[in-house]
Amino acid sequence: MTWTFTDDVNAFLDAAGASLAARPAENTLILTVTETLRRRGPHAYGDAAPLLGWWRGADGEVAGTLVQTPPFPPVLGSVAPEAVGPLAAALPLTRINADRATAEVLAAGWPGHRVDQEQRLYRLATLVPPSPAPSGRPRAATTADRELLVRWYLAFAEQVGQSGALAERQVDERTASGGLTLWEDGGVPVSMAGISPRIAGTVRVTAVYTPPEHRGRGYAAAVTAEISRTARKAGAREVLLFTDLANPTSNGVYRRIGYRPVSDRLLISAAQR
Repeated sequence: MTWTFTDDVNAFLDAAGASLAARPAENTLILTVTETLRRRGPHAYGDAAPLLGWWRGADGEVAGTLVQTPPFPPVLGSVAPEAVGPLAAALPLTRINADRATAEVLAAGWPGHRVDQEQRLYRLATLVPPSPAPSGRPRAATTADRELLVRWYLAFAEQVGQSGALAERQVDERTASGGLTLWEDGGVPVSMAGISPRIAGTVRVTAVYTPPEHRGRGYAAAVTAEISRTARKAGAREVLLFTDLANPTSNGVYRRIGYRPVSDRLLISAAQR
């Protein structure tokens, strides 16, 4: 009952892939990151090698996973409570992105720790398009929109406190796969939403962004509803999204169009010495 670590994504997926796919909602971040590493190689997120780990219980089944792609903090998937102590003993963790209960247990050993972000994972139940709908219409983003999309991706990253280092790559990949939707009003793009590739039957809505001058008119709800509808029509069994709990407006928007809470995640850092 110990943690095993590697920098080989294929070895990790051979060991833990079935466990991740069995709970795709709870493991959505791990699934997305490992798929990117599998496709783009070990330096997809930075120069340093990734760290991937899994924990097996007494029955031999994988019951805990971790992925770190420096400079980003370690991300935990679903982890059995009995695996948390051994993880803290195995790695000198000072920052973690994990479900609320696991993050709080780990952070209990970090005097003076701080919560950097609280997120809520939502799952789409019955889609309820906004009514009345805002003026305008949706359309798929194209390469002609690249400059605008990169600018909006960078603004979104700043808004949510994330790095924008991968903005250009994300725009190019999402555009090529049809995974970016714009809402236009009067022929002018006013809002965007992205969708992640389908993994284990699950997709995640990402990068929902409306410039400040266009907010308060229902565009974000409309473009999110449209990209969610399209994902379901294309065969996704689960449509997920994360929100920042510090933003009650976005949480309210997603609830109104049919998203329901699944779980909370915390990004926690140990106090600097």
